[in-house]
Amino acid sequence: MKALHGIRVLDLTHMLSGPYAGMMLADMGAETIKIEPLNGEATRTLLAEDPLHSIDGMGAYFLTLNRNKKSVTLNLKDPAGLALFYELVKVADVVLYNFSAGVPTRLKIDHAHLSQINPRIITSSITGFGETGPDKERVAFDLVVQAMGGEMSLTGFPDDPPLRSGIPIADLGGGVMAVIGILSALVARQTTGRGQHVDISMLDAQISLLNYAATMVALSGVQPERLGNGHYAHIPYDAYPTQDGYIIIAILTDHFWVSLMTLLDAPDLATAENETQRGRWQNRQQINQQLGDIFQTNTQAYWLEKLHETRIPCAPVYTIEQAIRDVQVQARHMLVDIQHPNGTWYQAPGNPIKLSETYEDSYAPPPRLSQHTDDILRCLLGKTDADIAQLRANGVI
Repeated sequence: MKALHGIRVLDLTHMLSGPYAGMMLADMGAETIKIEPLNGEATRTLLAEDPLHSIDGMGAYFLTLNRNKKSVTLNLKDPAGLALFYELVKVADVVLYNFSAGVPTRLKIDHAHLSQINPRIITSSITGFGETGPDKERVAFDLVVQAMGGEMSLTGFPDDPPLRSGIPIADLGGGVMAVIGILSALVARQTTGRGQHVDISMLDAQISLLNYAATMVALSGVQPERLGNGHYAHIPYDAYPTQDGYIIIAILTDHFWVSLMTLLDAPDLATAENETQRGRWQNRQQINQQLGDIFQTNTQAYWLEKLHETRIPCAPVYTIEQAIRDVQVQARHMLVDIQHPNGTWYQAPGNPIKLSETYEDSYAPPPRLSQHTDDILRCLLGKTDADIAQLRANGVI
């Protein structure tokens, strides 16, 4: 059995941050009903016609983000469609959406409306800037929030322009925070008996993820420079080329430095001054230059073996293909097999949350558009075949 078995989520999300949150809840066992407009959620079209990154009209985005979910199409702008949605709210635990600020209120699906229908309902919004403050209605996507969240000012090399993260960290960070908020609200409901609203700002999430860097600036007023793959305190802490690829080493303590000097033939670096963090920081340019020269004398595999033997923190710099094929990733079931509705199998990232008891590593295929509409209306709401036929004729479903 999965941890969230018995929890029902109405997922009205689109694009990435919201669907990612819904995916995590679904992976952990919540019955996640994807409420889509009649023509489908926008992510269905992303890469859908790309021959390398789609299966039978489903692109990589939708294949990944919507496994373990059910699809119901519903016209929320039609009074009859809204009434059906309200009936679903009565038998749900969570309503998740990532519409722009103000849209849920206009659609009458915000917490103020839904809590009158079901006082135990938990609603969660994911927006760029949250539902309060002067910028609450500002348009935001991942790149906007990465820029305003400060992360891009830290990413890249000193003389180069700021860079966004290689993954959409603002979208994904917002999704993760929404899951944490929803789970917290579910726990609180056990005590209060009432639901509540979870207001997630992607910008808030990015500021939180700045962590100690934000505290450093608040203390000093000094903007940290971009250091590429380097670190503000630890030396050496970087990526170095070998004969056939890059490796990283992370010398976080003086003990690791002594071990590194024992391993390498580098008399110019094995000085008393460099045995302290302060000394290494002062000599960081020389250290990085000489280490780069040394590591290029042999292969990636050679150096990793030597570094592992001395327990120096190190790793190969993987491509995505190498990362998902790594033996540790495979052993942890972080690349899983999922079956498309047409029977084709594909692979996608697994569930990173491993629980010792209420954990089941299973994945239902992403749904075809409106695949579960009739079953949900019939089984959850008691609609007859005649009712469903009339709703479909009227353009409600």
